[in-house]
Amino acid sequence: MDLQDLTEEAADLLQAPATLEDRDFHLVAYAPHGTTIDPVRMNSILHRRSTREVREYFERFGITRATDPVRIPRDEKASLLARLCLPVRWNDVTYGYLWLLDDEEKITPKAAAQTTDLRAQAGLLMARQARERGDQALRFAELLSPDREISQRAATDLNPETPAVVAVLRTTTPEILNPWQLPKGVLTTTKDEDHVLLIPQSKTPKRVTQKARSLLEERGTTVTTGTSAPANTPQDIKEAWHQARTAAHTTPTGETTTWNTLGTRRLLRWSEETNLRTALETPEIKALQQNPTLTRTALLYLNNAGNIKQTAATLKIHRQTLYHRLTKIEELTKTSMTNGQDRLTLHLALTLLPHL
Repeated sequence: MDLQDLTEEAADLLQAPATLEDRDFHLVAYAPHGTTIDPVRMNSILHRRSTREVREYFERFGITRATDPVRIPRDEKASLLARLCLPVRWNDVTYGYLWLLDDEEKITPKAAAQTTDLRAQAGLLMARQARERGDQALRFAELLSPDREISQRAATDLNPETPAVVAVLRTTTPEILNPWQLPKGVLTTTKDEDHVLLIPQSKTPKRVTQKARSLLEERGTTVTTGTSAPANTPQDIKEAWHQARTAAHTTPTGETTTWNTLGTRRLLRWSEETNLRTALETPEIKALQQNPTLTRTALLYLNNAGNIKQTAATLKIHRQTLYHRLTKIEELTKTSMTNGQDRLTLHLALTLLPHL
């Protein structure tokens, strides 16, 4: 049986609604039984986690050290129904809590004792999953190391399901992403304050990435996401991370971009290795960038493939004004808008430099 099955069996056995949370109060499984519910249980189910205030309240009853059931009394002021907390442990370590709503205190100590085997099975499963996720997540983190020897060793030791996609999620505030809330087989780590996910293709990367975004956004942060092309071997995963990071770091805040849609921004993947800024930021380009109006005009004109009518309409200026600006741009940059190489060089510089 899996953790969901064990939670449902406990609910049926004790005839009460049940939720299983890990030791950080993230929801692992739940089983409704009747219509009894209170705001704490509702929020745990809806948001897949309890608030810090709820956690601190329950921990005051000693549940983190308890080996036997702990009864939590009703708190009418907090709209909290009475419940029974059954610690889920394995090898003397608490891995989570099985909660039963029991406002009328119908669950006797004898009845609660009948869940001993169920809780032991749940503890074993949670301990095993924590160990597997921890070991694999550590290898994944080492794979992204700048130290070639560490990275190569991790690629040999890591045994992920492939092909896989790497997703990088940037947040506007520091947040923790709980791997228990993602499908089994998805590895997570953090790198340079980004959340990095390794998602097997079989888990539907787009869906998992959206799930991770939702979990983080529920806490009030804004998430910007980049995803890689598929990595077919463990040795490809580090390059996939570079791709996803480039996509995430060049995407407008709050949006999602894939490596395959980056266009010329893909060149930023190698910017640290090739000193791309030095190659692009000429004195002429610097002179243009000192004039925001001309810079915006040049980039829009180039993005529109030289379409005068469309560019003038977007800028809400007369065509003659646009021609005048283009002449100024040519003079500043010492380029010709009728020369393909000049246009390409200018377009690359204006597209990539804001991200360097």
